[in-house]
Amino acid sequence: MSKRILYFFTPGTNISPFDVTIAADAGFDMVVPFTGIQPEHVSAMVQDAIFCRPPKRFNDTCIFIGGRDVHLATDMFQYAKNAMVGDFKVGVFADPNGAYTTSASVVALVEQVLKEKFTNGLNGRTIAVFGTGPVGLCTAILAVKQGAKAKLCQLTADDDRKSALRFCERYKANVEWVSAQTHEEKIDVLQDADVAICAARAGVRILNTSELSHAQKLLVVADTNAVPPSGIAGVGVQDMGVSVEVAERSFLSIGPLAIGNLKYKVQFGLYQKALQNPDAALLDFPEAFEYALSVLHERALKKAQQA
Repeated sequence: MSKRILYFFTPGTNISPFDVTIAADAGFDMVVPFTGIQPEHVSAMVQDAIFCRPPKRFNDTCIFIGGRDVHLATDMFQYAKNAMVGDFKVGVFADPNGAYTTSASVVALVEQVLKEKFTNGLNGRTIAVFGTGPVGLCTAILAVKQGAKAKLCQLTADDDRKSALRFCERYKANVEWVSAQTHEEKIDVLQDADVAICAARAGVRILNTSELSHAQKLLVVADTNAVPPSGIAGVGVQDMGVSVEVAERSFLSIGPLAIGNLKYKVQFGLYQKALQNPDAALLDFPEAFEYALSVLHERALKKAQQA
């Protein structure tokens, strides 16, 4: 009996134990690491993978693209897609540093809370994303795709504006870059924000009480940081649409464990999709977002049936 193989490509020196464990639990028999992989290596390696088995055997083989650099991951994903030949195909799933499944989960949960509590979702909302790393970038793009106006908020002088906006352009997303390096700049950003999302480094308070006191329009906040202190004052790690009052302002909170729970389900489910899809699955962060929405929809149906 043939083995279900996941080939793990990363530009780094090691692969993620987290990703490997979920892949094994999802049904892969073997996870084979390839480290130090650059985009120009991908086509030949994918073609090695597709031609060693008969055509239309794509469910038995998958390429996972990891690492920490979303720019490299996007290039590698494109090279992998373009390497397929006729019916000789394999699934490809990209999730560098968990950024794709995390951002998909953040945006899906924000969309859910907005629709449940305020009727309208992200469409027409102003979203402030604090943190310009992989999760922040993908979160801003997904918000724009849902009709929001997204502001990508620079927190340090080292944040690379040109590189970040070039990534947004690749996905045809018009994202505004703003500075939020000072207390005053954070206040300026928050004054017209409907949603604030913290996707910054763990263990650092990004938005404190004095800044939130100026957030007159704020409806929902989401924080990906599970390491104390919270990235946003008042957010609990298990919050899921919890009403929080901070400095005489009230908003609904989504905490990191709620995000992490959905992120796990999305990654697990996408691995299974690669194993079961009727065609070779090509899974980028837009597909991760659609899957996250489907998980939340199923949850809502079960809740309604139990009521």
